[in-house]
Amino acid sequence: RLKALNRLQVILQHLKMSKQTDSTAEVLLEKKGGAGIITLNRPKALNALNLSMIQQIYPQIKTWEQDPETFLIIIKGTGGKAFCAGGDIRAITEAGKVGHKLTQDFFRGEYRLNNAVGTCKKPYVALIDGITMGGGVGVSIHGHFRVATEKTVFAMPETAIGLFPDVGGGYFLPRLSGKIGYYLALTGCRLKGRDVLKAGIATHFVESEKLPALEKDLIALKSPSKEKIADLLNSYHMKCTVDQEKEFVLDEHMEKINSLFSANSMEEIVKKLKQDGSPFAMKQLETINKMSPTSLKLTLRQLREGASMSLQEVLRMEYRLSQACMKGHDFYEGVRAVLIDKDQSPKWKPAALEEVSDEFVDNCFKPLGNDDLKL
Repeated sequence: RLKALNRLQVILQHLKMSKQTDSTAEVLLEKKGGAGIITLNRPKALNALNLSMIQQIYPQIKTWEQDPETFLIIIKGTGGKAFCAGGDIRAITEAGKVGHKLTQDFFRGEYRLNNAVGTCKKPYVALIDGITMGGGVGVSIHGHFRVATEKTVFAMPETAIGLFPDVGGGYFLPRLSGKIGYYLALTGCRLKGRDVLKAGIATHFVESEKLPALEKDLIALKSPSKEKIADLLNSYHMKCTVDQEKEFVLDEHMEKINSLFSANSMEEIVKKLKQDGSPFAMKQLETINKMSPTSLKLTLRQLREGASMSLQEVLRMEYRLSQACMKGHDFYEGVRAVLIDKDQSPKWKPAALEEVSDEFVDNCFKPLGNDDLKL
């Protein structure tokens, strides 16, 4: 009997006409008042983005952008733990091993979505409550407003899995104050709570439990301008006293970060860290020594070049890099060590920075002709 009941439930689930409100859908797209609301709905996977989610969100943003009755777009995650912990790395790894075109389709789709967020004509509000990493940063950072909470954990941890801080990292990271972006990109350092605001990643800070009220107030705004939305976010932000007195976690290290991470090459950064010898420098050295040497070199160049590029140019460059990583060794080895076997001891090839030649790095940045990303 139970089986029959379960089967009936499954059939009923399939019969639900509206994908929008189907609670099993991986992404919920709904219109409330003047707001288009995107809800990432894979709580068990920490709302990691897969290709089908990307393919649903992209056209919806484009539709809302053209709709005179939609005044703003809100994006959030379900489950209380994560806004979005990244892209669906496992699926990409499996695809890459068998030469499946998901390794092209995923990055192409994801970067087009990042660009849609970055060029969105309607005010775009990301409620980055909980873990916000990698792909989750890509669907939030390029929008007008990013609201962090005491539960927010930000990181771009890609160098640890043989990748690089993509999704437009080459655009926003070098634009953070001083060399913070270089430091975050190379070490994968995590920022929490109010520090995400202080680093310039979030635009506002609100208690997690106030988000439903904030969302309600945003939805209730009558044909709001960007200024009106900003005013509402500011009023919530001003009332929030959580960790107000706390100093920015990187404050005491900023001078060191700015000098140590301003070097022109990875080898030079490592040399500066060794010469500095302070506990902070030694800790960064230890972290960097665990990362993929190839990833470190690609990342440093990505940020240095991205600093003077448009978002579109950066995404095109990053697409080239993504395809180079898919053809390489370190990405598969990094995912194995960190996410699959979890032994945390990847065997990088090449194993040392000195062995990653300039020629190899140059090749990763070369145009792909007809296969280049079109935005």
